[in-house]
Amino acid sequence: MQQNKKKDLETLPVGSLGLIPLEGCKALGQAVDHYLVNWRNERTHEYKGNLALLGYQRDTYIIDAKVPRFGSGEAKGIINESVRGDDLFLMVDVGNYSLEYSLCGHTNHMSPDDHYQDLKRVIAAVGGKAKRISVIMPFLYESRQHKRSGRESLDCALALQELVKMGVENIITFDAHDPRVQNAIPLHSFETVQPAYQFIKGLLRTEKNLQIDSEHMMIISPDEGGTNRAVYLANVLGLDIGMFYKRRDYTKIVHGRNPIVAHEFLGSAVEGKDMIIIDDMISSGDSMLEVAKELKKRKANKIFVAATFGLFTNGLKKFDEAYENGIIDRILTTNLTYQTPELLEKPYYINCDMSKYIALIIDTLNHDDSISELLNPVERIQRQLKKYKSEQ
Repeated sequence: MQQNKKKDLETLPVGSLGLIPLEGCKALGQAVDHYLVNWRNERTHEYKGNLALLGYQRDTYIIDAKVPRFGSGEAKGIINESVRGDDLFLMVDVGNYSLEYSLCGHTNHMSPDDHYQDLKRVIAAVGGKAKRISVIMPFLYESRQHKRSGRESLDCALALQELVKMGVENIITFDAHDPRVQNAIPLHSFETVQPAYQFIKGLLRTEKNLQIDSEHMMIISPDEGGTNRAVYLANVLGLDIGMFYKRRDYTKIVHGRNPIVAHEFLGSAVEGKDMIIIDDMISSGDSMLEVAKELKKRKANKIFVAATFGLFTNGLKKFDEAYENGIIDRILTTNLTYQTPELLEKPYYINCDMSKYIALIIDTLNHDDSISELLNPVERIQRQLKKYKSEQ
């Protein structure tokens, strides 16, 4: 943080900082707010007393905003305090299915579509009065529908274009399924952030006596689409990489996609080595567990599964069984999307907290500083590795 504090002293904020975490993102938003309040109360700014720093140090940066619903299920966005001239950061978790609302006497769970509409309602309630609006959407809305195969909609591109037309200047997401979707808004700021440092930190904090070198550990990509992610981490850690590719049956469609026939492996021998399987998300988990089983057949040692978003759409039973059968040793996901209390209690689960990282990004952007250093965590990972090895 020292480097970040020093940089912040050189520039004035774009505007008074305002944070609006939507209901599905409240817990993460409060954690981010806690960091911002502490840092700014401790910071001594050379422009102290300048009108531009009015309201710089506050008890909370969270703006009072609500999205109440009528009995018909319709909703409206309400902001209960002034945001004129503010630099607003809206946070939304489109994957939080735990929230409910009443629809003509029936109980409905909020879908990604509901969360996205609520985001637009709050932006509409701002009414163009803010100095700048940035959206932090960790799980990018409709990111799995990012390209066209046949005659079908391009939902993610449409959503991005809709947001910038409403006045959003910055869109920040994490580990986008395909970063090329930013081509839909080439003249606007779009950042996709990787949580590689938090994965390494969480793993090293929990697992002792790991030997992190090419003779004892490998990085595995579960499919060809995630190869870049695995290559980056392998290069930073100095490890070899292996990759599985999915052989599909293109004559059938099951649950909206072609079923996987087999996972074929490309890479060097894995026998006796620890494996880190890394991907952007765990949905049903079938692919991840199939890859882990294939690695165990090849006599791999410990298997750690890391994914930015743990959706677990079909529950945790199969992961419990895989852990009990020695197929997997740990699962690492972030708190960027909803985590069930059941998941947080699992003995094999490692929760990678992203709130401090998001607070750093917000703090830096509010001062109109570059976030390039924050997006490239190589130095932080190397420091963590050096510290880990010295403690062994």
